[in-house]
Order: sequence, then structure tokens, then C-alpha cells
Amino acid sequence: MTNFLLTLAIGLAFGYAFYKMKIPGGMMVGAIIGVASLNIIWGISYVPSYAKYTAQIIAGAFIGCSIDRNDIQRLKYLIKPSLVLLSSMLILNISLGFLIYMISPLDLITSLMSCVPGGMSDIPIISADMGADAPKVAVLQFARMVAGIGLFPTLISIIGKHDNRINSDTQSDIDASSVKITRPKGKTAAIFIQTIAVASIFGIIGKMLKIPAGIMLFSIIGVICFKLLFNRSYMPMWAKKLAQVLSGTYIGCGIGYEDVLQLKYLIVPAALLVLGYFAACFIVGKLLSRYFEMSLKEAMLAATPAGASDMALISSDLGVQSTDLMVLQIIRMIIVVSLFPQIINLIVKLLA
Repeated sequence: MTNFLLTLAIGLAFGYAFYKMKIPGGMMVGAIIGVASLNIIWGISYVPSYAKYTAQIIAGAFIGCSIDRNDIQRLKYLIKPSLVLLSSMLILNISLGFLIYMISPLDLITSLMSCVPGGMSDIPIISADMGADAPKVAVLQFARMVAGIGLFPTLISIIGKHDNRINSDTQSDIDASSVKITRPKGKTAAIFIQTIAVASIFGIIGKMLKIPAGIMLFSIIGVICFKLLFNRSYMPMWAKKLAQVLSGTYIGCGIGYEDVLQLKYLIVPAALLVLGYFAACFIVGKLLSRYFEMSLKEAMLAATPAGASDMALISSDLGVQSTDLMVLQIIRMIIVVSLFPQIINLIVKLLA
């Protein structure tokens, strides 16, 4: 217990420091670095397995809370662009994964999970659950996330200047930065407890069914159903940060000196990952723009493998205020987190 409390304290301290430095995914990245350092120097880092499950339940609850009735109603208009977006990302995920597997020392499941265009907080912890090398997945996911947040929007802005098409009539007068960030009316503490209880019950069911990523998948499903049935759900931001710290500390505990020495082998895979996803962002953006009446800038933002909340803030800075963009990002986030690991698990089993 002493080692666990010390590990958690180090994870919180480093996570908060990185968060204050405005590093993307700072809470998780800082926790990984802090706990890994503790483990490498003194070898006393310890986090029980239930911390990993807790992080998945909280992350699933957050994703579930992001869905509302308007999103469901918009789905019928976004089925075709969603299919184009998701099928393209799945093809790229598998292609890049096999390429990285062939040119690097990473095993197949680690290579494939490293290329999943999901959340930095979600994919590494799911990878650990599936038997992949979670620290290496976290490094490559971090590279993808940094590029998606820090590099892609600038390039999209430059490319988008040459596109004169105006956003379609799906454009909303609601500022994109405010989408999905409203607090529920009433007793938020009670609603939070109800939300986390539903997510926990469904997450336990997912764990008992032994489905890959089942804890997070069932937590998402449970909270979505709860929200649609009772029109209530709430997860405070501190809970998300706690989940990031728990994920980071769990991953950090698995990093030793030998793992640090192997980071040099991840430079080429990281470069391939960033280049591959930018090429896909441009190509898929062109397809969405051409066939679904979206501006090129909006379409490329939809194809950017960053978080839905990140895209909400970034898109408004680029002058794109489209609710469909947010819905597409949310669809991508849910399907990628829930379905892609199942497909990867099936591929690995078939090739074993």
C-alpha cells in the first residue's frame, strides 16, 4: 500500500506539472514519465490491476456522456461519410501496423494497437489489457496525438486557404468550443455518482464476458443508454484527469531501463505513423469534400486523428463551426475505441 500511494503521488505530481506546462495529454504523459523514473531508479513503483479497470470505466463514462439525442438524430445524415472515414482509418491502421511490424522489433499486436486512431488516454490501457507492450503503444500514440493537435491544424489551415467552398448548411451558430461542455442542471454530484455507477456495472459485465476492451466498450454503452433513457449523465473534468493519471501510473510501472534503451527503435515507426495519418487526412478529406458537400478544411479536420474535444477547440480557431464535424469525431472516437481492438484481436488470433 505504501508503494502504491507513493507511486500515485508521483504520478499526480508529474502529471499536474506536465498539465500546467500545457503539454498535450500532460496528465497521462507526466504520470508515465514520473512513475517510470521511480521504477527505473528505485524499482518500487506499484499499481494494482484494478486501477487499470477503473481508468477504463471512467474513460468509457466520459465517451458515453458526449452523446446526446441530437447526435443520434444527425446519424442518418452522416452514415455515408462515417463509413468512408472509418473504413479508410481501419485500412490505414492495419496497413501501417503491418509495416511497423515488418521494420521494427515490435510484435504484431503492439504494432497494430500503436496505429489505432483513438485517444491517448484510452488506447494504451486497452493495449495493456490485450497483451500488447503498453509503454511502446503510449509513446507512438503520443507522437500521433502531438502531430494531430500541434501540426495537422496548421497544415490544414494552409491547404484550406486554397479551397473557396463555404461550409454546408450543417454549420451551426453555436461556437464549436462550447459543444458538449455544458453542465447538467440539478445536483451534479448525485448525477455523477449515478453515471459512474452505471458505467461500473456495465464495465464489470464487459469484464466478465472477456471481450477485448469490453470494460470500456460496455461502460460506453451503459452510459449512452442511461443518458438517452433518463436525459441525465455527468462526469467532472477532475475524473477524466484522474483516469489519465491512473492509466499513466499503470503504464509507467511497466517501464524499466531496458524499455528506455529500446525507445530508439520507435523513431522510424513514429515518423511513419505521422506521415501515414497526414496523407490519409488529406486524401480522406478530399473524398469527404468532393462527395458530401463539406469544405476541404472541415473535411480534413474530420479526418484528423485527434480527440473530439480537441477538434472542438481547434476547429473554432480555424473558422470552422460545424456540428457535423463534432458528431463525426464522436462517431470515430466510439467506433475506434470499441470496434478496432476487436478487429485487431481477431487478426492476431487468425495469424497466430
